Amino acid sequence: MPHADAPVSRRRSVPAAPGPPPRTVPGFLAWRAALEPEHVAIDVPGIASLTLAQWDAGANAVATALLARGVRPGDRIGLVFAAAGWTEFAVAYCGVLRACAVAVPLSDRLPAPQVEYTLAQCAAVAVVHGADDPPAGVPAGCWAATLPSLVAGGGPGGRYPPVQPADLAQILYTSGTTGQPKGVAATHANLTLAAPRHPRRLRLAHSARFAHAFSLGTNAAQTMLFTALYARPGAVIPARVTPARFAALLEAPGVGTVFLVPAMAIELLDSGALEGRDLSRVHLVGSTAAPLPAAVAVRLAQAFPRAAIVNYYTSTEAAPAEVSMVFDTARPDALGRPAGGQLMITDAAGCPVAAGTTGEVWLRSPSPREYYGDPASTSATFRGEWVRMGDVGWLDGDGYLHLVDRREDVVKSGAFKVSTVEVEAALHEHPLVADAAVVGLPHPVLGTALAAVVVPAPAAPPGEPSLATIRRFLASRLADYQIPARIALRDHLPRNPGGKVLKRELIGQLTGEEPRDQG
Repeated sequence: MPHADAPVSRRRSVPAAPGPPPRTVPGFLAWRAALEPEHVAIDVPGIASLTLAQWDAGANAVATALLARGVRPGDRIGLVFAAAGWTEFAVAYCGVLRACAVAVPLSDRLPAPQVEYTLAQCAAVAVVHGADDPPAGVPAGCWAATLPSLVAGGGPGGRYPPVQPADLAQILYTSGTTGQPKGVAATHANLTLAAPRHPRRLRLAHSARFAHAFSLGTNAAQTMLFTALYARPGAVIPARVTPARFAALLEAPGVGTVFLVPAMAIELLDSGALEGRDLSRVHLVGSTAAPLPAAVAVRLAQAFPRAAIVNYYTSTEAAPAEVSMVFDTARPDALGRPAGGQLMITDAAGCPVAAGTTGEVWLRSPSPREYYGDPASTSATFRGEWVRMGDVGWLDGDGYLHLVDRREDVVKSGAFKVSTVEVEAALHEHPLVADAAVVGLPHPVLGTALAAVVVPAPAAPPGEPSLATIRRFLASRLADYQIPARIALRDHLPRNPGGKVLKRELIGQLTGEEPRDQG
């Protein structure tokens, strides 16, 4: 859970804790609800808000109804809610866990084939959703119900199966940017690893509320759910996400922390929605889910003059383990310096390498996750408490992590290996570039050649930035072999619900059409 250093105001007094909280999600919710029943944990302005007491009582009602419907411990329950349904989602999620079942959060934006695949892969027995009609793709034999209709079914309450820290609690499906999504399974022990043990140790104490707009079903959204449960401030979330709506939310009373993904940050900055707004009460802006280009971090620092800009590095597999760092212009590409041997760089054989040597990035999680029903993938990614991140990186002499690229996105062009992350960061510095992605395309001589897909800035003239413009700009920043041989202009980049660029889709587009610009 986010825990970057930031200015801290005088904390509110809280009642003495009745002993440490249990290491289960419903146990922690009951513990905190007993301490601060009227604390608003989640607020969707104009739609609904949820106090801790309401959250706890709602979870009890959901658990009661699920048990009455025959749900047994360990059964998988899909959860599909839109952005406006955050309070319902939170209640349904904790209700599933209180019934000793397993929550499977899914984005409401998933196409029917992906819904069917994920629910079938985990053998879900039911889907709880927020719309009047069930999501398309629910497999046969899997019943579906809205949250209100489920709870209306009722049942004898007050008796729930015992939940243990080692019990499976959640299956969260990866983005599928490089293949079929994999279900990442987490126990209660994993999900409560970052939970505070005393009410005076709740994090983000400088804020009364934190704002975000992450899509449900993503790892970033799950982090926000647990931030609402474990941290001092409550979450405030727009019912419908647009730059103007989100920007207006940032001026709401008490909002001192903001969480974004890089794509959202770029859209917010380019929209002009932040202009003229008083953002001086925001003390922390956190970016997650993808590398934050240094040029974008600088723009965020200018837009939020009193905020620390923090980049969080983790993955669905490694959470809640993470590396974080306040953006530092002296180390613009650094992601952070882990403490206590929680990160290592290894060679292909898994042996640690010296500082300055590029290799595979591993994070350590004391209570690791696994791939549900996929022991082969689990053994390749999880080794004891260590999790392979799927990234290539290196540690500098001071122990700061530098990311080179996703392992599958490193492009071998001729005799050189090129980091697409490094090229994308340089492209973001161009004033006519709003967004950019770099991929490798087949080449008869080099094997693979670099191509840049660029979203022009609003002020860019028609046809700009051209390949010639890009090449001139990058010549002083990159080696010649790092400069794209081709550029394609697009209105937007294809992204999954978590904000990550779908590079396989870009490659398919570029290899199936004639280039607009030739080198």
